[in-house]
Amino acid sequence: MTKLFQINVVANSGSTGRIAEKIAQIAINHGWDCYMAYGRWCTTSNSHLVKIGNKLSVGFHYCMSRIFDCQGLASFFATYSLIRRIEKIHPDIIHLHNVHGYYLNYPLLFNYLSAHDYPVVWTLHDCWAYTGHCPHYTSAKCTKWVSGCYDCPNLKKYPASFFDNSKANYRRKSYYFNKIKNLTIVSVSNWLSKEIHKSFLKKNRIVTISNGVDISMFRPIDSDVREKYGIGSCFLVIAVATWWTEGKGFGDFMQLANIVDKDVKLIMVGVSNNQMNSLPRNIIGIQRTENISELVQLYSAADLYVNFSIEESFGLTTAESLSCGTPVLVYDSTACPDIVTPKTGFVVPPHDLLEANRVIEHVKTVGKSFYSENCRQYALNHLDDTLCYEQYLSLYKKILHK
Repeated sequence: MTKLFQINVVANSGSTGRIAEKIAQIAINHGWDCYMAYGRWCTTSNSHLVKIGNKLSVGFHYCMSRIFDCQGLASFFATYSLIRRIEKIHPDIIHLHNVHGYYLNYPLLFNYLSAHDYPVVWTLHDCWAYTGHCPHYTSAKCTKWVSGCYDCPNLKKYPASFFDNSKANYRRKSYYFNKIKNLTIVSVSNWLSKEIHKSFLKKNRIVTISNGVDISMFRPIDSDVREKYGIGSCFLVIAVATWWTEGKGFGDFMQLANIVDKDVKLIMVGVSNNQMNSLPRNIIGIQRTENISELVQLYSAADLYVNFSIEESFGLTTAESLSCGTPVLVYDSTACPDIVTPKTGFVVPPHDLLEANRVIEHVKTVGKSFYSENCRQYALNHLDDTLCYEQYLSLYKKILHK
């Protein structure tokens, strides 16, 4: 039986965890035996779960990273134990996802993988793999990663650090991440693929496999959100984030609330307790949720979905909204416009809130129904996660055939 061994910071939780779970389910349906190694937390999985390290090792790794900017350089014993499990299982394909997150020692892992010539697929869900520090650099307008990082402008952002070790990190990553001969890098968007081709990873085979959504779950439904929150017939704008930061558009959404008409209501999902207290009256704050049914209710009730992020490798919430038949508004930045067409939504310049408000007024005039069918059809044609992630199985088979 062919064995797939995936490694990610979480298992069947969050966007990357659910993506890995869907890939495993497709492989299992084709008779594969699947393992999921994770470092932080998990929910029930169809794969055999392999825990990497423990709270103590994660805490130590976090402290070392926070002080010395050494993300991915602690967790030695946890990674050694992982390697022992890999040796015991002896998988046919190893699929990496996020190897950052305070749980894995990448020099130790990549040395082992290169020495044993495992076929490795590595899906990049962000930009961390080819920078000296950060998973995103657009808001800092930094291009140092193209030739060599130094004096990092993003030290205060994840993974936050007191000292700048970006120059050494960049060189170290370039060395270890290029050691594996049988490595295929997967980009989740056309934008990210172009960036990778500028980086030190460009020597490897690079393919693009778009993320997808479960179109059977994310679909237009009758929603009670308007009654639940007392919105009535007001025009409803929603925005969803795992954590709201300035890079995700928190400040812009606050400003938008000040300029929209009184008949416009806004909902923000993913708001922290502290942020909740600062919301204006026309914004309804909802804490982070992984309850898909709740998200579908929200997407379906909205007249317009807004993604004010300027740093997206794909834009999963945008895809989820389209699948629920709700048009979208995104900034013209990173991968955000990749899945938006004139028939499904709007692309506006970053931070142009007046233009964003004009879009709201336009959709109010023509109605959500003018876009809904096109949004849903686009999702059916391009965002069906089964069709998207079956491409991984095809990729695995090509690699094994070689």
